[in-house]
Amino acid sequence: LQTILSSLPKSYPIPIVIVQHIARGFTEGFGRWLDESSDITVRIASDGEPLHPGNAYLAPEGCHMITFNRDRLALVDDPPRNGLRPSVSHLFESVARVFGENSVGILLTGMGRDGARELKLMRDSGAVTIAQDKDSSIIHGMPGEAISLGAATYVLPPKKIAKLLTSLPRKKR
Repeated sequence: LQTILSSLPKSYPIPIVIVQHIARGFTEGFGRWLDESSDITVRIASDGEPLHPGNAYLAPEGCHMITFNRDRLALVDDPPRNGLRPSVSHLFESVARVFGENSVGILLTGMGRDGARELKLMRDSGAVTIAQDKDSSIIHGMPGEAISLGAATYVLPPKKIAKLLTSLPRKKR
């Protein structure tokens, strides 16, 4: 994640929303580290927060983060999904519903299946979808599941994911 975010310019033209499975008590420090090591602004999301280009919003501990319209985030206290809260499945479903083909979904290294089916939902809605490749993954569970479901448009290591992300806004013009 840090490799990708640190490769994006401050002027990156789209907002980024992030769900990270991390031990309780580490989200704030993780967010600060990502912010300090990249040109874009990284912060813990708050309920109702507007989405701005060149900003990354990290889901806070203990609640799901969703997009509820094209320019705002919502934090919801729904039950854990796939045993997790926050869950990337929750986020990806909302992104597919709200943004459809005007979105990009990325599933990076991680254990389990969280987000795999929902990445497929994003792909089916016309989004660009990416799964981290096996060689660069520490744990290939989540991206491997997405690949097996045919959910990934691209299967790439982080440096190539960053390169693709920087080229996408130009391709959409």
